[in-house]
Amino acid sequence: MNKTILIALILVTIIACKTEKAAEIIVIGTLHRPESNFNPEILFNILEDIQPDFILEELDSSFFTSNFRHKNVSNSNERIASEKYTEKYPITQLRPYEFEGRNEYRINSGSRPTDGLTTKLIDSLNRADLLTEEEAKIHLKYKALLEPLIVLASKSPENFNNPSTDSICAERQYYQYTMLSKITNRRNEFATRYHTKPNGEKISYRDGYQLAGNFWDLRNQTMAKNIMRISEQHPGKKIVVLCGFMHRYYILSELKKLTKDKNISLKEFYNN
Repeated sequence: MNKTILIALILVTIIACKTEKAAEIIVIGTLHRPESNFNPEILFNILEDIQPDFILEELDSSFFTSNFRHKNVSNSNERIASEKYTEKYPITQLRPYEFEGRNEYRINSGSRPTDGLTTKLIDSLNRADLLTEEEAKIHLKYKALLEPLIVLASKSPENFNNPSTDSICAERQYYQYTMLSKITNRRNEFATRYHTKPNGEKISYRDGYQLAGNFWDLRNQTMAKNIMRISEQHPGKKIVVLCGFMHRYYILSELKKLTKDKNISLKEFYNN
């Protein structure tokens, strides 16, 4: 082959690679149940503004048919809005990205209901003034971090889809699974109370709560990997990810790492 032609072909290939349309991932933090400030109609209108190629839902494959249609009717904002959108725009496709068998995994491991039982026990110990001063401060901070999130979640979607709210969510979850564990790991009450798992084995509140914290990491990391896999399977496409807004900070953090040096951009729905 003529050297000039070869160089020209290489240059064309390089230019083509550089100009290939970037995939877009838009992570939208949601409220699962309809409220006046966030309901299926509001979410549908957001989707219409974005015009996505794919809508990813916080569900696993058991909720979908083999051709990725919802198996059952639901009153969640995400499923109503995405169903309405794909009926109007059939070219848009739905996909699950949740950790497979999430609820069964938690129940079988014993992390549920020990997570809820543990936080209730911490509450009762604090009300009875049995926590140390340091433990009480941790618990009060954990409770206090929920207050601004309740306020933000009552406003328009932009208010719970931004870096500032993400940082509050991140701190709140840090207190839930890291700081509260300092209480459960120190106090004997959590080592001597047990829950019986479906297989008949007993698990302490302390161990179950640790598993719950581990699963928070595993679940969010798995969801981010699933989102990434779908994006890489469909290069150049616009992908909307719907997730409970408390997950948004973690998923975005993981996606920023996973998309580094790839032809994928992360965008906000209001900057689309």
